[in-house]
Amino acid sequence: MTQDNPRAASDWLGLRGRVCVVTGAGSGIGAETARELARAGASVAVLDRNDTAAAEVASGIQRDGGRAISVCADIGEPDSVFAAAKRVEAELGPCRVLVNNAAIRHREPLMEIPLDAWNHVLSVNLTGALVCTKAFAAQMIAAGDGGSLIHVASLIAHFPQGGSGPYCASKAAMITLSRTLTIELAAHRIRSNVVSPGQIRTPASEVVYRDPALAAARERAVPSGRAGVPADLANTIAFLASDRSDYINAQEIVVDGGIGCTLMEANKRPPHMR
Repeated sequence: MTQDNPRAASDWLGLRGRVCVVTGAGSGIGAETARELARAGASVAVLDRNDTAAAEVASGIQRDGGRAISVCADIGEPDSVFAAAKRVEAELGPCRVLVNNAAIRHREPLMEIPLDAWNHVLSVNLTGALVCTKAFAAQMIAAGDGGSLIHVASLIAHFPQGGSGPYCASKAAMITLSRTLTIELAAHRIRSNVVSPGQIRTPASEVVYRDPALAAARERAVPSGRAGVPADLANTIAFLASDRSDYINAQEIVVDGGIGCTLMEANKRPPHMR
């Protein structure tokens, strides 16, 4: 769905008035997801530990005619999450869609990483996702209207990268967490799915693309011919949030432009085998 035709997006997805919560929504994928859900008519809670960033995203949505509130919350702190959930329900109503997007990264080899740094990444990326689910899925259960959980993992869950061990592990575990939630919440008509991005240009990754030669090489590696942008993820998430995806459950949708299928292309072959 695009901003050019928000009415069509709203009609097709049926998200008008549905309360959606997006964590880590102060920038990047989370911010664009919040905007896309709002363009589809949803009431959006923009959660981020950066209060200023969250407020800017929410204000932008409001200026465009959407309904949104900003909520300062650190998903690594359970009390902060449960307080945020109470505020969202009081101001917007019970949550129907939760997008677990917030994550942090620590770059250090596993043999050198301090355990407190390892534990911190997992406490935010994995335990934080569970805490958010407990807080907001409880509202879905109480309301009795079902719901959709969407967890943002990563292609790195399948193809780990050296120096990012805790991030890789947390994203791989998130996939299993999602599938377990599917089983345990099925009786409440709550679906749980994963979206895994590949190369996505966000403020956090933009430094990689400052070198034109490196940027061009990275884009050539993608069968779709370009790096992804946050809107690529936001469109997929909006679909999973809607009843249009009602029979999609316990799945992982990889949004990577096809780069995940190119591993064997890296193996050099003699000319006659090409």
